[in-house]
Amino acid sequence: MNIYLVGGAVRDQLLDIPFKDKDWVVTGATTAEMLEKGYIYADKDALFPVFIDPKTNQEYALARREIKQGAGYRGFKIETTADIRIEEDLIRRDLTINAIAQDSKGHLIDPFKGQDDLNEGLLRHVSPAFVEDPVRLLRIARFAAKLGCWGFRIAHGTHGLMKKMAKQAELDALQPARIWQEMKKSLNEPQPWLFFQVLQQCGALEKILPHLSASIGEINGHGTKNLPSK
Repeated sequence: MNIYLVGGAVRDQLLDIPFKDKDWVVTGATTAEMLEKGYIYADKDALFPVFIDPKTNQEYALARREIKQGAGYRGFKIETTADIRIEEDLIRRDLTINAIAQDSKGHLIDPFKGQDDLNEGLLRHVSPAFVEDPVRLLRIARFAAKLGCWGFRIAHGTHGLMKKMAKQAELDALQPARIWQEMKKSLNEPQPWLFFQVLQQCGALEKILPHLSASIGEINGHGTKNLPSK
């Protein structure tokens, strides 16, 4: 069994930004083995197995593969077999800067050049599978609100995928509670207005919050003074 620190903790550590939460991914283990070692379910009804270490209260998720087979962010077939490698788990993540793992010795696993994008200040999708989950539109808008003050901007190709997603019926599968969850987080970020601006620019805000979209008005293009694309 191998345990890796993943996601935001690795990203913010590399950016020298303070962080509180740590997320861990476990490879080479099964649900039964996790329970035997004393971990407890975070939520038995969750989409995939996530466990809590009762000693630290931190979350540990089994490495997984995802196969799209239905609408919305729950429309995935999830595999969590012990043979899944950390690279396979990272490829299903949203942005390259969130697809970096750190092993127990401090070595970084960065198959999608997330460190390069951190250095260049780019919010770039990991793979074309980005379009399969409408929640990712909300997440990238939130990361714009979080990192825009550091000069981060959305990669041109990623913005193109976002515009495509905004036109798909998948967007209608977003639940109001999920939208509010990402919006609430964004309101606590350094530049919260970028959350709404990014969604407006790709065409998603009109579907998610039509009244707000109408009040903001049309924004020409997708490059802005605060968050240009590249």
